[in-house]
This record gives sequence, structure tokens and C-alpha cells, in this order.
Amino acid sequence: MSARATAAAASAAVVAVVAVVMVLAGCGAGERPPAGTTPGPTPGTPSGSASSPRSTAPVPPPAPPLRGRVVVLDPGHRLGNARFPAEIGRRVDAGGFTKACNTTGTATDDGYPEATFAWQVATEVRRRLRRLGARVVLTRDDDAATRWGPCIDDRGTRGNPGEPGPTADVRVSIHGDGVRAGSTGPRRAHGFHVIRPGERAGWTDDIAVASRGLAVAVRDALVAAGLTPSTYRGRDGIDVRTDLGTLNHSDVPAVMAELGNMRDPRDAAVMASAAGRERYARALVAGIRAYLDRPG
Repeated sequence: MSARATAAAASAAVVAVVAVVMVLAGCGAGERPPAGTTPGPTPGTPSGSASSPRSTAPVPPPAPPLRGRVVVLDPGHRLGNARFPAEIGRRVDAGGFTKACNTTGTATDDGYPEATFAWQVATEVRRRLRRLGARVVLTRDDDAATRWGPCIDDRGTRGNPGEPGPTADVRVSIHGDGVRAGSTGPRRAHGFHVIRPGERAGWTDDIAVASRGLAVAVRDALVAAGLTPSTYRGRDGIDVRTDLGTLNHSDVPAVMAELGNMRDPRDAAVMASAAGRERYARALVAGIRAYLDRPG
């Protein structure tokens, strides 16, 4: 090969190499980010620090605090009792002795009946307890003026072990008292009292201690609600009796709450108002819950 041909071949090779280098440089230049910017993530690569995927499983709500609990509420008397004197006057067992099946109850001086007061408070307590998950059994299902009863022995056994229906954790009877001012002495007769069963052999000796704890819990809740303990009955808002068939027949912790004296004008004003009845209901629910939530 001549020197001229050799030189031409060498020159062509150089041109080819330069062309390749320029192509490679052009490709690389196209991948560089503009000056002053930060390279972004490569497609398919998660940005930021590595982390596990966030769970999307729903979190179950907490269980209602009184789920599985059973409460018997016993709203005293019935509006129609006065129309059935023979029926409510029938003698029934009250715990080893006999008493009348039921009574008419009392009323405010303006005619607001105890039976209606007890029913309205009981249904509000029921609503609130159900919202907390409790199962609630009422000893009567209305406040009808055309019906009477039930008798005290029937009321007292509702919720007992072995009786029809669920076994109760507690029973609370709801009443209003009817004491004339001055009939218990010079002091104004007003305020609530919670009655617990005294020990009666073969009847209440199995529930007396537990009922004492329930009475204290209900009393404390009523006081916390700003309500005044009785000035005329019991001690510090608690009374003890052995003559009440509703309590004597119970085989579960039981109390009777006399929420005020309906013959006292100031107590009566609270008891006859919707706001007052809600106040009583909130307090009873708080007392029942405090008792059921106690340790052990």
C-alpha cells in the first residue's frame, strides 16, 4: 500500500473514533440534570427513606363498658293501681310474712304521681344503660292507668337465678317518698335516701353485704350529682329495712332508691321537671356503673 493510501486509511479511522465519542457524549449529556437541581428518583424506586406499607385494616371500636351486664329496674307502683283496690290489696308473701300486693304510691301536692315519676326515671335510666351495653329488664312495661301491679313478690324475683329471663347483676327499685313536712319533727323533711336490705335469715343474708356496697355506690353518685341526703330518714342517705318484699325476695344485690320527698315543694319541683328526672337518671346510672366496675 502506498504512503498516500495508508495516510487516508488512518485519517478515516480517526474520524470514526471521534464520531463514536461524540455520540456517546451526547447520550450522557441528555441524562444530566440541569445545573442547580437534584437528581430525582429512578422510576420504580421509592423516594425517601424505606418504610413498611401503612395498614389499612379497620380498628374495631372498644367494647361498651357494661356489655354482658344485666340490670333489673323496678319502677314503683303503677298508675292504674288505684282502680284495682281488690287486686292490689291481696296479701302476698313479703319474705316470711305477708303484705299487700302493691299500693297506689304517693304524689306531689300538684297531683304528679309517684308511679309516673318512677316510670319516667326508669325509662331514662334504661336508655342510658343500654347505650353503655347493658341489658335492662323492667318489672313493668308501661304506666297505664288501666292496669295494676305487678305484686311485690313478682317484682322481687325478677332477675333471680333460676327465674325466667336473664339473671341480673343488680336490681334497683325507683320510688319517691311522701312524708308531710313537720311530720318527722321541726326540720324540713326533704332529700333522698337509699334503702338496703337488712339481714333476714333465709331471705337476705346472701345479698346483704353486696347490697350494702350497691347502696353506697348509688348514694355517692346522688351526692355527686348535687342531691341532698334525707333530713328525716336513715343516716347519711342510707336506710336499712327488713320489711320490704321487693328487697327480701331478691337473690341479687338490691336497693330501693327513694329519690326525694314528693310532699316537699322544693323536692317536688325537681322531681316533676324533665331536667330533674334526667339528673336523677344520670346519677343512678353512675352509681350502678361504679358498683359494677368495682375491682373483684
